[in-house]
Amino acid sequence: MRSDPELGTIEFVHNERSKHIRVRILPSGLKVTLPLKASEEEAMKFINSIRNKLIQKQEKLEQGLQKSNILIDEKSQLQTLTFTVAAKACERKNIYFSLKNSTLHIEFPVGSDCTNAQTQEHFWNGISYFMRKEAKRLLPDRTRHLAGTFGFEVTDVKIQSSKSRWGSCSGLKSINLSLYLMLLPAHLVDYVILHELCHTKEMNHGPKFWKWMDKVTNDKSKGYRAELKKYHMPS
Repeated sequence: MRSDPELGTIEFVHNERSKHIRVRILPSGLKVTLPLKASEEEAMKFINSIRNKLIQKQEKLEQGLQKSNILIDEKSQLQTLTFTVAAKACERKNIYFSLKNSTLHIEFPVGSDCTNAQTQEHFWNGISYFMRKEAKRLLPDRTRHLAGTFGFEVTDVKIQSSKSRWGSCSGLKSINLSLYLMLLPAHLVDYVILHELCHTKEMNHGPKFWKWMDKVTNDKSKGYRAELKKYHMPS
């Protein structure tokens, strides 16, 4: 175990199956797997030879984690598919939510620490409640509309609270959509829905699947896929 001023904590692990030095990048440092005969000094020479690349990749990882933790406070500008979130400190004893005119108003007691994990959890529980209601109101109908437009067969559409995937499709042609789709712009919501609809034809991500995707997105599936990777679900 070593401490590096730029890369953080570096953990070394020897593995008899390893034939080469492998570096795993973590937000707080590196985990380095070594062949049994390799020394830490050899590993550090390798790390130093690619130090700049490792620092850049570590910074990107940290940025991704920061994006996934969307902080709600008076300065935040969270926009969902159908409403804007506006948080404001008020002279009250509890946290209050009200959805009016496409704005979800959150009022919280003056002096509250918005960086507190419990406060953020309370905020997000309320936001998720209204996103779920809006998702149930819009997404099943949108899915069936797109299915009818492109000739797909769907047996059911359900809204779930998944934070690991935007959507999924079963072998019975039942589609599950995450309520967090409401955090995406409309064209990416459609992209995710079309992605799952194409799985009603092809349950894998082989060439035939991507031909379907290109067909229903007018050959824009690659660009939409890259754009979707820039969005993160709140953790």
